[in-house]
Amino acid sequence: MRSERTFITIGFVLISLIWGSTWLAIKIGLDSVPPLTGIVLRFGLALPILYIIMRWRGLRVPRDRDTRNLLFVVGFLSFGLPFGIIYWSAQYVSSGLMSILFAVYPFVIAIFAHLMLPSERLTVYKILGIFLGFAGIVFIFADGIHWEDRLTLLGMLGVLASTVLQGASLILIKKHGYDLSPITLNFVSMFVGTLTIAVLALVFERGAPVVFDAKGIGSVVYLGTFGTVVTFVTYFWLLKRVEVVYLSLVSFVTPIVAVFLGAVVLDESLAPHTFLGAGLVLMGLMVANGKGLAAAILKNTQSDAR
Repeated sequence: MRSERTFITIGFVLISLIWGSTWLAIKIGLDSVPPLTGIVLRFGLALPILYIIMRWRGLRVPRDRDTRNLLFVVGFLSFGLPFGIIYWSAQYVSSGLMSILFAVYPFVIAIFAHLMLPSERLTVYKILGIFLGFAGIVFIFADGIHWEDRLTLLGMLGVLASTVLQGASLILIKKHGYDLSPITLNFVSMFVGTLTIAVLALVFERGAPVVFDAKGIGSVVYLGTFGTVVTFVTYFWLLKRVEVVYLSLVSFVTPIVAVFLGAVVLDESLAPHTFLGAGLVLMGLMVANGKGLAAAILKNTQSDAR
């Protein structure tokens, strides 16, 4: 049991670090590959890798109708429509405002989980932790808020819609996909999502130049392997072992990783309020897990007493 807790911690840290670095990889790759085309290439690289792993482990695509319907819906809601919306919204919404809007994700997850998962009700710890984490994100990205015109409003609504769609998808997986292998789940749903994004790319990026230089290829390879295969398989593995609200708190950590990587790699400046915001996020993570931490401390204290 203790070893599984260790793997859960490692998994949480792993996806936080890798997903935090994907923003940098995307930014570098956009100089060579249009965004929607980049997603298709990214998933197009990940799919054969997942398929090879499936064959190696003897996994098969489920044949029953209910499971296939679930995978289709998850593919459309997780990998398809939200990715297209986010990349479209990025044209009109500043990165700082997008980070704040996407930080609504844990609130969405908490509400859905409370309504649909009887074993994962809201607690005071969760609510306070989410509010502290959200406040930290606002502190970090407050300077990046820009409001320009009606398209900005549409972009903001797009980001919020994306969080709701992804939140609903995650709850569906938690509720109905518990017995599915994370690898099979990713392969089938990602295939559906890739088809969706490919259609959007044909509509909106037809004729857009694609340059296969070192930056473009490096970005696609990193995003396809580490940013997709490793992270999504780990993410859905964790989903079976931790409450969905705790897992959603990764969305508070990844922007912080992105900011610090931007400072190290791209020489972007770090304002003092960045450190204050990061501290609030860390405090929020600790408070959200406060009940579990208290129980663990009490258990360890009782064990020492024996």
